[in-house]
Amino acid sequence: MATHVMPPASRRDYLASHRVIPVENGSDAATPIGSSSDPTTSNGSSRAVAVKKLRLSKSLILSQETTVYDACRRMASRKLDAVLLADAEGFLSGIVTAMDVVTKIVAVGLCPEQTIITKIMTRSPVFVMADTLASEALQMMVQGKFRHLPVVENGEVTAMLNINKCLYDAISRLERTVEQGYAIAAAIEGFDSQRQGKFSAPFSFTEVLQERMFKPFLSTIISENTKAVVVSPSDSVYIAAKKMLEFQVRSVIVANANRPRGILTSKDVLRRVVAQHLSPELILVKKVMTVNPFCATLEMTVLEALHVIRDQNFSHLPVIDREGLVLACLDVVHLTRAAGLMVEENAGVFNGMANIVTQKSSDYSPHVEPGHEEYDTRSGLSSSITSEGAETEMLYPPPPIGNSIVFKLTDKKGRIHRFCCGTKTLFELVSAVGQRIAIDGEKCKIKLLYEDSEGDKVLLATDDDLVEAMNHAKSIGWKVLRLHIDDLETNKAATSSTSGLALIKRNEWKSTRAGILVGTLAAASIGVLVYLKRHKV
Repeated sequence: MATHVMPPASRRDYLASHRVIPVENGSDAATPIGSSSDPTTSNGSSRAVAVKKLRLSKSLILSQETTVYDACRRMASRKLDAVLLADAEGFLSGIVTAMDVVTKIVAVGLCPEQTIITKIMTRSPVFVMADTLASEALQMMVQGKFRHLPVVENGEVTAMLNINKCLYDAISRLERTVEQGYAIAAAIEGFDSQRQGKFSAPFSFTEVLQERMFKPFLSTIISENTKAVVVSPSDSVYIAAKKMLEFQVRSVIVANANRPRGILTSKDVLRRVVAQHLSPELILVKKVMTVNPFCATLEMTVLEALHVIRDQNFSHLPVIDREGLVLACLDVVHLTRAAGLMVEENAGVFNGMANIVTQKSSDYSPHVEPGHEEYDTRSGLSSSITSEGAETEMLYPPPPIGNSIVFKLTDKKGRIHRFCCGTKTLFELVSAVGQRIAIDGEKCKIKLLYEDSEGDKVLLATDDDLVEAMNHAKSIGWKVLRLHIDDLETNKAATSSTSGLALIKRNEWKSTRAGILVGTLAAASIGVLVYLKRHKV
């Protein structure tokens, strides 16, 4: 088992001998969560990364006699928000985080200079071994609702793991789910078009897939537990800390008339107030808050939010509505848990798609007599999704694996849009961009450019241009292709030379798409294709 709880008999293995207090790091019992050591069974990822391979922070270990003020000062100097404690014999005895300082010192009016740190520490913290998979460590933190894990190697505490270091796994799993969803939806749509719409009227399965996989917006995961706690800029840090304690949150949104002006986190209080020897009762929130924080909208997807959290090293993400009013504040643990649940739920959607295709195929051809060679089309379909490279005879050659690519686009308001798209037709990509920036599809008169490896902006005028751009990005190892919008109104010269071709492509799109989707269907639905071949429906 890759995740352990240290037995109490060993000098360095003392952590499990006491009950864990569920505050910032810990659960009701120091028991391991997620024990699988198989990299393909615990998270479905083929790129298993051990914790020790991540860029870990050096752990700061202090004695139990240290005062809270001294601990905060040393944490601030090293830009840490958690510290480990050792007793006189060298045993690891506990952990203290910024949340502990805020809720157990500032919010209750204790003096940091006169309080010994053992009074606020979480005893017997959960830990991981250095060779534990990062995915398992992430699962531990999500289920335990904490963000820090001591890392133990050869009986010694060597580092501290922060949850943000493990986000790659959550992001990659969700990205794979989205890519599978695109392939399956395309297969269903292509099969339906080949069957002349026999399936679409009663089921609209493609729309279900798009809602559940392609558009898991933040609006779908906001609940009462994610409601933002709001304070005024003129409130004291002491008032803000009391609200953090009352609502058990690690941040408060600083707002005027419910419009965000800043954010104050437990880390801010530790570094900018306690470590600076300032009085929480006298210091106003506006003096120490982080001003103008990045705010997400309800239309941002969970995947995009995870990218923002990881890329910007955020711990909290305020969410606003279309009027700019604060709705919620999501933290990294909540987002990671939501991503994991979506991956698990969508695994059932894949099987549901197979059932529907099989059932509707039977409805379309009810007089088929099963032969001794007939096999379960559902199993064949499922295996075609999960097993890449299986040697199977098919009607059509399989499409290249990984046709989809991630596009990144900045609109005129400076908002960044990030989305996956498996299309090789320019019209479909333009339509996707139009939906992203809220332009009616019939009036979506935009030209797209992509940024090549030399930094030049190259016009996408034809489908071949798009294919070349995607191949170029993949050939140099890019995971993201950056797009730019070239407004037709300001670029009439460039538009006139290609407007006729764009019109032709608009009319040809359906026929071109049919061929592509048939190929996708071949890879995603082996059973259905064999059935069609055998009975010549």
